[in-house]
Amino acid sequence: MESRNRIPSMAVARLERWAPSDGPLTEKRMMGLMESDGYEVASYAYRQGTTFPPHEHAQDKCDGVLQGMLRVTVGDETFDLSPGDRLYLPAGTRHSAQVVGAVTVLSLDGTRW
Repeated sequence: MESRNRIPSMAVARLERWAPSDGPLTEKRMMGLMESDGYEVASYAYRQGTTFPPHEHAQDKCDGVLQGMLRVTVGDETFDLSPGDRLYLPAGTRHSAQVVGAVTVLSLDGTRW
């Protein structure tokens, strides 16, 4: 599972995409994957036009997308997260985010304390 569908990145961010072997994408399945990685997970909905200015967290974070597209920028690198994508950010990673398009983003927000 460690190397499946991992997208190489030069940034500290790690992008993983939903694998066919994970089964159909559901909130419960994605939450289970994130929890198995040690994250406490909460669900959020972000409407069109939602933006998050550059910020950082004291904890490791993971953003998973179930619906819509969330654009996350880390340094000079931009990640367009679509359904099934998970972006892992180590504690202290400066990043920003915005909803792309008219579809509300359904997101799972993971925190590893």
